[in-house]
Amino acid sequence: MIDPAPKRPAAGTPVKVRQTTETPAVTRRLGGLDVAAVTGAEAIARIEAALAARRRLQIAFVNAHCVNVSVTDADYSAVMAQMLCLPDGIGVDVGSRMLFGEPFPENLNGTDFLPRFFSETRFELRVGLVGGEPGVVDRAAERFGERFPRHRFLAVSHGFFSEGPETEQILDWIRLARLDVLLVGIGVPRQELFIARHVGAREAPVSFGVGALLDFTAGKVARAPAWVRRMRLEWVWRLLMEPRRLAKRYLAGNPVFLARIARQRIRK
Repeated sequence: MIDPAPKRPAAGTPVKVRQTTETPAVTRRLGGLDVAAVTGAEAIARIEAALAARRRLQIAFVNAHCVNVSVTDADYSAVMAQMLCLPDGIGVDVGSRMLFGEPFPENLNGTDFLPRFFSETRFELRVGLVGGEPGVVDRAAERFGERFPRHRFLAVSHGFFSEGPETEQILDWIRLARLDVLLVGIGVPRQELFIARHVGAREAPVSFGVGALLDFTAGKVARAPAWVRRMRLEWVWRLLMEPRRLAKRYLAGNPVFLARIARQRIRK
């Protein structure tokens, strides 16, 4: 049977996920977030189980910035508690080493994990894209379709929409599209709040908050070369590419993150 879509709560109300018999993922607490200590293969298996059952699964990629936001934004922290949070980047690995003595099993950043998922999944999917500046989702859908032709990628909307009639119009379009997966790239914490408040199994059984993935895929923002990614320095590359937008997040945010993890370690 298809799991009916949960009723959407009013804005600001955290969404509770329907309980299942699936074994919960082992998690590690960083700041206000429980981050799953899973491999990519284990994450894909969970996603496929949700797709097979048409059961809602909401997924977020957690980096150091997300941890900082979770400490100061109670709504975001509450929403993230209902999602499968995957580890993204060297910052959360450093935090895991400080608190638990080891890094996460894999770095599951969305820019690498989602192409892997689209390549490895046994399903043929209808995937909707929301986010970015006007035109970005169209280019991203086209490029995803060229790379993964067995899936159907649909440009739903740019990310510059407001709550109310504009959001309802987007949701109506999503329901008509009968999606399996929805990618939402409108920034932290807005994308996770949008998913939690508006996206149930009726809209798309599996949804992801994907940050800058659509910009990368569309070619709007250049991704770091492979050797930079292997050195775990992609954040430095992004800072050089977008210094005005990302300086506060990285130059101020990273020391704040480390200080918070150090305090958590002392309390632990």
